[in-house]
Parts: sequence; structure tokens; C-alpha cells
Amino acid sequence: MKHQTMKIKLFGILIVFGSLFAIQAQELEVLIQQAIMNNPEIYKVELEYNISSEKENEVNALPNTEFGVGYFVSEPETRTGPQRFKVTAKQMIPWFGTITARKNYAKAMADAQYEDLVITKRKLVVSLSQTYYKLYAFHAKQNVLLENIQLLATYKTMALNAVETGKSSAVAVLKLQIRENELKKQQAVLKQNIMAEQTALNKLLNRDKSVEIKIPQELTLPDAGTDNIPANLSAHPELLKYDKLYASIAQSEIVNKNESQPMLGFGLDYINVDERPNMDFADNGKDILMPMVSVSIPIFNQKFKSTDRQLALKQQQLKAAQEERRNTLESLLEKALSDRNAARINYEAQTENLNQARNAERILIKNYETGTIDFNDVLDIQELQLKFQTQMIEAVTNYYIQTTTINYLSN
Repeated sequence: MKHQTMKIKLFGILIVFGSLFAIQAQELEVLIQQAIMNNPEIYKVELEYNISSEKENEVNALPNTEFGVGYFVSEPETRTGPQRFKVTAKQMIPWFGTITARKNYAKAMADAQYEDLVITKRKLVVSLSQTYYKLYAFHAKQNVLLENIQLLATYKTMALNAVETGKSSAVAVLKLQIRENELKKQQAVLKQNIMAEQTALNKLLNRDKSVEIKIPQELTLPDAGTDNIPANLSAHPELLKYDKLYASIAQSEIVNKNESQPMLGFGLDYINVDERPNMDFADNGKDILMPMVSVSIPIFNQKFKSTDRQLALKQQQLKAAQEERRNTLESLLEKALSDRNAARINYEAQTENLNQARNAERILIKNYETGTIDFNDVLDIQELQLKFQTQMIEAVTNYYIQTTTINYLSN
């Protein structure tokens, strides 16, 4: 039943992050499933949950049965004969309902531990998704740089022709070469960034760092209407955990109350008796069998009263901690929503700027055909295009990174 619940929770996690998979990133869904199955941190938390669950069986037991054996060095004489040795067995039994209360407490603690497992899985999805989108951004910037380097090669050809015809100076060619060198340097830096992010992503999957990650060529923003889907924190596992911890303290109070009650003990004494020599009567050498009942009463119960006060304070502490965490999550959610809206605004603005820069580029090319061109203007426009393209990539990446945060914080 618990394994089935875990599968349902896993399905729920994928549904929560499902909006991420409609953006040409089917590979991301596969990576998330692999990470949840293979990530060592997930395995560690699962083991902690299994240990916590096993405690239900640990507490579902009576106290140790006591056995004792005694040998009479100086044999006491009785009417029926001398006593040789004594065997004792004793079993204490907790107050009625104590074992059930302990079991319920252990189960409540396991339920709280399970929320840690859910939280860890959701955080893994966020970490993996955000790394995936950063890796996309580096690849996309690499492609943009390659396009701009190829464009600069075209400009260099134009500049060389202009120098030959006396329409431009060799300085223009040198400036274009310097610009090309700068872009190639940026390419080399991005290559290092790609390797680092690829390693980080593969380690989340617990596999070799050199495994290649399939990244989509282009990510586009979804319709603006999807940004208005309401987010609800009420059933977030980070908050549910506090509810379950509160419930475990309530169970602990019941345990403490029952443990402050008397304990009953049942025992049996067996005493071996030898026969009296040279005597003949009915009970000669008859062994002694003595059933016993005992009661353990906690007369000095200050310990239990103190425990009650501690548990009451812990409940207040949990309520305060839950409220503090709720405020933090609400702030994070509002910031993520604001940053995502800003990313869309930035993307739309840079798209418009890029279109205008390309219009300016076309005008410059036409001027070249008519015999006049200023390669300083060409460099300026080319630099602006690269800037706008880079900012568009960053806006798209930031949009999806903020979406992963919003999905983590949503039910």
C-alpha cells in the first residue's frame, strides 16, 4: 500500500511539472524520471522513511521478560525438605492502550518523514529542470555566436571589396577581425559553461559526467494565458509536514499519558525442594510453585508532567514555524510570478528591438549596393543584434526557470 502511495505521489510530481513538457522538451521528462529513480539523495531519504516506518514494528512489543535463577548456598530447611534452587519468570505489561499509542506515534512520525521524501523529489525536479534550462541557454548562445561569426565573415568580404575599390579603409577590416576574435573568445567560455552544467545535470542523474544531454534547438514562450493559472500553497508538502508533525505530538501526548499509569506484572517462582531423608509423609520433597502479581506505580510523576509541558510548547513552536515557512513560500511565489512576468515583457521588448535592428541591417546592405557603407554602423548594428538575441535567450530561460519554481510552490 505504501509503495502504491509513493507511485501516486511520483505521478503527482510529474503532473505538477507537466507544463514544462509541452515546450519541445520531452527529453526533460525522461531525465526527471531517471533522476527520481537513480538519484542517491532520493534513495537516502527513502531509506530514512523505510527506517521510520519499521519503527511501528519495534514499538509493537511488550517489555523484556525477566528470568532469574538462584542457588541456595545455605539450604533453608522447610517441613517438606531443604530448598535447592529457585527459578523466577516475570513479565511486565504496560497500561491498557499504551502499545497502540506508541504504534500510532511511530506511524505519525513515518507520515511526517514521508513528506520529506516528497519534498526531496520535488526539489530534485526543480534543480534538474533549472540546470537543463541553463544548459539550453548556453547552447542557444553558442548558436547565436556562430551565426554572428558567419555574418561577420560576410561583412569582412564586403569590407575587403570596399577597400579594393577605395570606398573604405583597411581599419574597417581590422575592426571586423577584432570583433570576430571577441566572439570566438565568448564561444570558448560558453563551451566551458556547457561542460560544467552538463556535469551538474549528469550527477543529478547519478551517471558519468560525459554523457551528452539532448537539448532542444529553440524554446518559445507559451501563450500568455497560461501565466494566469492560480497557484495554491495550502497543500504544499513543506506545510503538510508541519501538520503531520503536530499530529505526531498529539500521539506523543497520549503515549506520555499512558506511560504515567501503573504497569502490571505477572510472574511465577519455582523452588526445587529435596526429600527429607528417613521420613515418609505425603508432601516429602514437594516443590514450591508460586504465581505472582505486581504493580509498578509512578509515584514521582514530575517527569511526565514536564514532558506534557514540553509537548505543548513543541506544538506552539510548530505552529509558529509553519506560519513562518508559509510566509516565506508566499514571498518566493510572488517573486517568481513577478520575475516570470518580467521575463515575458523583456522577451517581447527584445523581439521588437531585434526586428528593428535587422531592418537597420538591411538598410546598410542596400547602401553598400549603392556604393556607400559605414562599417562602424555595421559593427554597431551587429553588436546590437547579438545583445538582443542574447537577452531573448536569457528571457526565455528565466521564464522557464521561474516556472519551475512556481510549479514547485504550487499544489
